[in-house]
Amino acid sequence: MKAFRSIWLALAGFWLMCLLSYPALADEYRIENVKGSVYRFVDDRHRSLFVVGKSGILVVDTLNAPAAKWLSAELEKRFHLPVRYVVYSHNHSDHIYGAEAFRSSHTVIIAQELARQDIVATKAATVVPDLTFKQQMTVTLDDHTIELGYHGPNDGRGSISVLVKPEKVLFVADWIVLGRMPWQKLWSYDIQGVINSTHEVLDLGFDVFFGGHGTVGNRAGVERYLKYMETLYAEVAKGALAGKSLKQLQQEIRLDDYKDLEHYEEWLPLNIEGVYERLMEESGMGWRPDLP
Repeated sequence: MKAFRSIWLALAGFWLMCLLSYPALADEYRIENVKGSVYRFVDDRHRSLFVVGKSGILVVDTLNAPAAKWLSAELEKRFHLPVRYVVYSHNHSDHIYGAEAFRSSHTVIIAQELARQDIVATKAATVVPDLTFKQQMTVTLDDHTIELGYHGPNDGRGSISVLVKPEKVLFVADWIVLGRMPWQKLWSYDIQGVINSTHEVLDLGFDVFFGGHGTVGNRAGVERYLKYMETLYAEVAKGALAGKSLKQLQQEIRLDDYKDLEHYEEWLPLNIEGVYERLMEESGMGWRPDLP
């Protein structure tokens, strides 16, 4: 009898967990209006952008196959317009898979040339772009102009900015994040490149910003992100030049002006490690004879 009761309680607990988790599954995807005809599509910790014109829609990043399939159906249901353009923000699979959900005779897929090169070379399981550009490209969608810009290496290959006018909304996928710490060890970051690229996009005329992760913000938010990256880089470099070990730097460096950012305590040591590794390897500080 006790064994039967234990089995019954275990089953009851399992079904209760399923019921409690159902709302989270139902809310897995959501669409938010950012400004005017510009929208943000949210899938867990990933975000993408789409613009609704009078005759069609432009989508930036399809994320993954289930998300893209849901978004395609939702756009049809809400707007009854064809998707005329799909833009890849860069080459990373967690942002550009699932594009087959939008493949049609009236849809053009666009990427920076280095992103396409990498997609082809690595046989990425997504749709190969139809159209590429080197530095800049402007896409016209009825009353909107969407300016695509390449700002050099930063995160991934062929990573670009997307500026939507007249709303003045700026989107980049991975290399600027608001409201959250940069991702753990900054694995795919060219950190000096991220700083350089962020300086460049601050010269663009935008009022609203959001990225492929994090929250919606403004120019001040991007400036704050840049200040964090510059301060982090400078502090780690200063310590490395003084001959301090990674463990010492992780114990000593505190950037508490940014402790309100999500994952600050967990990811600051990882951010420090990421910068330290780039300095040792990419900048060659690990084998410089002039350093202690």
